[in-house]
Amino acid sequence: MADPVLVRGRLVTPVEEIADGVVAVEAGTIVYAGPSGEWRRRHHQVALPEPRGTVLPGLVDIHCHGGGGNALTTTDAAEARAVAAHHALHGSTSLVASLVTAAPEVLLDQVRALAPLVATGELAGLHLEGPFLSPARCGAQAPTFLTLPDLDLIDDLLAVSDGAMKVMTIAPELPGAAQAVTRLRAAGVTVALGHSDASYTIFRAALRGLDGEGLVTHLGNGMPPFHHRAVGPVGACLEEVAAGRAAVEVIGDGVHVDDGFVAMVFATAAHDSVVLVTDAMAAAGMPDGDYVLGPQQVVVREGVARLGGDSVADASTLTIAGGTSHLIEIVARAVNRAGIPLVDAVRAASQTPARVLGVADEIGALQTGLSADLVLTDEVLRPIRVMRRGGWLS
Repeated sequence: MADPVLVRGRLVTPVEEIADGVVAVEAGTIVYAGPSGEWRRRHHQVALPEPRGTVLPGLVDIHCHGGGGNALTTTDAAEARAVAAHHALHGSTSLVASLVTAAPEVLLDQVRALAPLVATGELAGLHLEGPFLSPARCGAQAPTFLTLPDLDLIDDLLAVSDGAMKVMTIAPELPGAAQAVTRLRAAGVTVALGHSDASYTIFRAALRGLDGEGLVTHLGNGMPPFHHRAVGPVGACLEEVAAGRAAVEVIGDGVHVDDGFVAMVFATAAHDSVVLVTDAMAAAGMPDGDYVLGPQQVVVREGVARLGGDSVADASTLTIAGGTSHLIEIVARAVNRAGIPLVDAVRAASQTPARVLGVADEIGALQTGLSADLVLTDEVLRPIRVMRRGGWLS
């Protein structure tokens, strides 16, 4: 039998940092992750490599629309593969394709085209961000295609997805939302509440109705701002995550929310209730310019994506239209700008999103028996090498 592949460095597990640790990989699976001294005691005949950098689990991004100049809002499987490959090289070894609001036939075609990539493991799932969203809080979603929850459309999407649809975002105040939630949960789809203009009372009741399995789409974005006399969805979410009854996405890129907001959410939330996401669109990792997000035109200036085009003189007045960061950059920002402990920030970008997807027994941690997905970084969390399913990416 061939010797295992050994990666040695500072390990970041879901509960601690190991200053001098080893990850051992055989046949695409982690067979050991722990202190190098313990590995040496058990396997003294196997030479250890020199320590190198920080070793993180492969990151899990459950809210991504594109990257590297390509979009996931597509019927082109090759384009979707290119997005997944781009983010994998930056440390996100598991990627959920987020589709935006569009005409029903467009969504059905996109789901039909991308579902096989979930079956092969090239994508970690599909997320439908729309079309059942509040017109008042639709953000960069195309308002023309927003609609009330439609059970027939949900059934059609479920049928063509063949199990690939993992998450759907719904505004809970819409007529028919409760029935839609019931239908989705019965099919094993995680319901995310978001793009909502609901009151505190309605949003909290909807979250509690998800029995601890609820997710909130990009907390603080696509909802009324928090105010001490009208705390709205943000207040409801903070109450529920403090009790460990929900998980919340946070786009901690310094554009969508302030670093202080990130610090507040982590300080409030229970152990594994925060999910860092990118909300990345095609411009992630690319220069400024004009891009698209589904049917919407987007202009990127100074790394910030907003609705608009060449004719827009002052892009700062326009709606934010997705992110341009990679998840590893958001983890680093959480640590360096928001003061989040490295273990907590990494867990929010790996084990917790894996749990939301129901695959924490497969991915999301440096743990024996899990898939050998890992990111070797330098001291400032820039990726040096990435391993996915036991193989180094080039």
